[in-house]
This record gives sequence, structure tokens and C-alpha cells, in this order.
Amino acid sequence: MSRLDDCYNVFDLRDAAKRRLPKGVFEFVDRSTEDEVALRNNRAGFERIKLRHRSLVDVSGRATKTTLFGKEISMPMAIAPTGAAGLCWHEGELELAKAAAKARIPFTLATGAMTSMEKIANEANFRLWFQLYVWKQRDLSYQLIERAKNNGFEALIVTTDTIVPPNREYNARNGFNIPFKPNLRFTLDIMRHPEWFLNVLVKYMTTIGMPRNENYPEPYRRALRQDPKMYEVMRQDNLNWEDVAIFRDKWPGILMLKGINRVDDALKAISYGVDGIIVSNHGGRNMDSAAATIDMLPEIAQAVGDKITVLLDSGVRRGSDIAKAVALGAKCVLTGRATLYGTAVGGEAGAAKAVGFIRSELDKTMAYTGCNSIEELTTDIFFGDRERNSMVGA
Repeated sequence: MSRLDDCYNVFDLRDAAKRRLPKGVFEFVDRSTEDEVALRNNRAGFERIKLRHRSLVDVSGRATKTTLFGKEISMPMAIAPTGAAGLCWHEGELELAKAAAKARIPFTLATGAMTSMEKIANEANFRLWFQLYVWKQRDLSYQLIERAKNNGFEALIVTTDTIVPPNREYNARNGFNIPFKPNLRFTLDIMRHPEWFLNVLVKYMTTIGMPRNENYPEPYRRALRQDPKMYEVMRQDNLNWEDVAIFRDKWPGILMLKGINRVDDALKAISYGVDGIIVSNHGGRNMDSAAATIDMLPEIAQAVGDKITVLLDSGVRRGSDIAKAVALGAKCVLTGRATLYGTAVGGEAGAAKAVGFIRSELDKTMAYTGCNSIEELTTDIFFGDRERNSMVGA
């Protein structure tokens, strides 16, 4: 029996991933920053929302499909950008993208991915989005935008909430950072995980050599290693709205801003011609005092109405989380850790299993709440918290 056969939900996949991955890799994926308040609060935000069962409704014809940016997807979920997928599994980004394509949901490739956008586009081309970390030397960013455009990516997602490096102290303790700066602890950790070492690291070393950031611009597309110059090259603390105007001019497709958590920023995004905003606190990985995204969502969704597409990430682990986010105004959620756990356990099959768990849970939640379609998921399904409900016109 495979590890996947023993998993019945995303949390089981997490436990299996924890056993398979070196501690440094697992904690890079799983943990957040500082005291991990934001990480816990993201989950608590979803858990605080309670639903009401609706009886005696014929839900035999229910469907999880919906329309996003004018095209149908099988459920209101997309794969979030995750830079460590290629360390969870050999070419983990490709495994994730293949699972997403088969599930008919969008996949987002991270700037820091270890599989090239060209390979993803050739082998897993459904609805591909590219996430951009803006480089200090803007011409480097423009190169990546052009490259994504030439490879047929549908959407560009500009991350706005990582303007300074976060305080992830556990990475330093584990001797694990991207770029790598391995210490004795991390070396011993690898030795205790020979399967991962052989199937991931050795597989890279015997094909392309040390894994590298395949989507970085030249001359920075190099093997993962500690480079003191990279911080200065990639610093983003001068990112501003004029950059958004330039990105809008250069990108003909769907443009989204990731990390918009205020009404005034959301309204400003509309004025700059942005197509979508992602309410996100980076999975609790940056500012540890960040509010839960599900708590910020209603105010933003009400303020922008239909003028811009609102998406949400951070904390999604169950299908019921999607139902709650949609009811509060999100058209789609992105999930990163949930599908990374699956990828770490079984590559494409593991990622597909994670997506399948979440889809099944969403389907069941719709049945319990008497909803046949995604459009029927409104705040009417909630129990209590009338103030939250009134914020979105329930």
C-alpha cells in the first residue's frame, strides 16, 4: 500500500510529507514567520465561520464548476505559486501543473521555481499563470514578463507583500534557505532521508546538476546557493503604483496583484486597470501580525463589487473553506501548502489527491447547505455573525 492510500485528507498528506521530507525542506513549506500567529489565525478565521444545514432540497444536480475571467474551471480553486515545489519532488512544479491541468484548474508558476516556464507550457498547458517578484533592476522583471507572454501564460500575478525579507528564523536554524547555505544540521537531516536524497537531489545532480531557479533572468539563473549579492539585486522596497502602470502596459493578458488587503488599495488597483486582486497575507509567512484574509475579504469584496475580480489565499485546507470564501465574495481561492503536501508524497498523483480531497469536501458542503451551484453559495449558508453577513449585503 502506498503512502497515498493511507491519506484521507490534506492533513494526512501533511503528516506523510513531514515523514518523507528533510526537516529543513518541510518546515520551509509548512511553517510561517516569527511566532506563527498569522499562520494560526488564518485557519482560525475559517474555523470561526459556522454553516447551517438546509434540508429537503434536491441537490442531485449540483456542480462545483464556475467561470473565472470568462472561462470555465472545474471548481473555484487555483494552485498558488510555491517556490519550493521542486525540492518537494523532482520537478515538482511540473507535477503540480500536470495535476492542475487534468483537474481543469489554473496553475501558478513561481518566479523562484526550479522548472522552466517553457517546459511547463509544453507539457502542462491548461490555464497557466506566472507570479512575478519584482526585481530592483526593472529591466530584469520586464524580461520575465516578455518570456511569460511568449510562452502563452494567461495571467501575470505581481506579488506586492514581500518588499523586505521576512523573519523566518527556523530556516536559519535548520540550515535551509533559498538560496542554499547548508550547515551540519541540514547535512545530517538529508542523511536521515535517503529516499528524498536519491529521488530528488541525486536526480537533479545526475541530470542538470544542482537545482536552480530556472525562471530567473540571465545572468542570475544559477544553481541554488547562498549569494550575498542576490538580496540587493532582488530588493523590492521601492515597488510602487507606477510600476503597476508599466506592468499593465507591458502585459496584454490578465493582470492580478497579490497581497491587496485594504479597501483603498483595492480601489486604486481598479483605477490602474488591474483585472484581479488576491487578498493574501502570504500564508502567514511575512508579517506575523497580519489579519486573517477571510476576515479582510468581506469589506474588500463589498467595496469593489463587480469592478474587479476578487480572489483569496492563505489558510485554505478544506473544501468548506472554499465555500466560505465564495460566500463572502471571492470568485476563486488559491492554495499552496495543501497541494505541496500531496506533491511531496506522490508527485502528480499526490497533488491530484489533494485537489480531489478538496473538491469532494466542497461538493459535500454544497449538498449539506442546499446549494446546486457555486453561485448559490452566499452568506445565507452562515450561522450567526450578522455583522459579517451584513457587510456583503446578506
